Amino acid sequence: MRRSLVIFYALLIYAMAELVWWGYMLVHLQPRRFAMIMGEGSMFVLVFAVGAYYMHTSMKKERKLIEQKRNFLLSVTHELKSPLASIKILLQTIQKRDLSKAQILDFIDKSLLDVERLDDMVENMLLAAKIENSSYTFPKAQFNLSALVDSIVNRLQITKCDCNQQIINAEIEPKIEITGDKFALTSVVTNLVENAVKYSKPCTAVEVKLFSKNDRIFLQVADHGIGISDSEKTRIFDKFYRVGSEDTRNTKGTGLGLYIVKEVLDKHQASIRVKDNRPSGSVFEVVFA
Repeated sequence: MRRSLVIFYALLIYAMAELVWWGYMLVHLQPRRFAMIMGEGSMFVLVFAVGAYYMHTSMKKERKLIEQKRNFLLSVTHELKSPLASIKILLQTIQKRDLSKAQILDFIDKSLLDVERLDDMVENMLLAAKIENSSYTFPKAQFNLSALVDSIVNRLQITKCDCNQQIINAEIEPKIEITGDKFALTSVVTNLVENAVKYSKPCTAVEVKLFSKNDRIFLQVADHGIGISDSEKTRIFDKFYRVGSEDTRNTKGTGLGLYIVKEVLDKHQASIRVKDNRPSGSVFEVVFA
């Protein structure tokens, strides 16, 4: 890509130099047609400049997309290796050591949590691919959204406040029914809650609220983490985009979660916005009309 930019700029400079030279020669040979030559030359320069600008913008976007995809592949590789390594160590420990039944059950529970993490990531990638190539139809049916949110919170809930662990506080209004794609909306809720946990400090609570008001359904997920700057609020739903720079970012993720959230909600005629939390963090609010 860098070589392409160098060639592009070299050709641009050459073309402009040739244009100036031929313009000078025409004026020198036919001075009485100076106004016509300058007018046509100016129009050519304008069209050429506009075309060069759009080509430059397109090449920059392509370069950025390639970089994002490279970072995505690196992130996915790390996301896959981490839980797999954990599962391998746990199973090898069970296999090689004489453990009590309680210890074995504890190791199995930890392994299952890593399996669920892998399953969530694979589902995200598959859903993102289907959304991108328009092969997913979003089949809709009525279901209990309260039960869905409650089950996701319970699955992701961490009851002990040890190092690098959070607590999820949930306020869920019961018996809220909605018509939609249960599988896709499960991904929406999971991604929002997991993001809140991921970007929060250890032992910091995450708040999840589900309630209805004025014939609308509200889902709010709030954290007290690093927050999102105003300049990034409009970009966080882009595919592969992640908050911060690639050099300073230290949280896990693939950059697909919020992209999926936005695409799924658009298919359900629902809106999402992100607000600053106080004193720190972010609040994601989903509204189903």
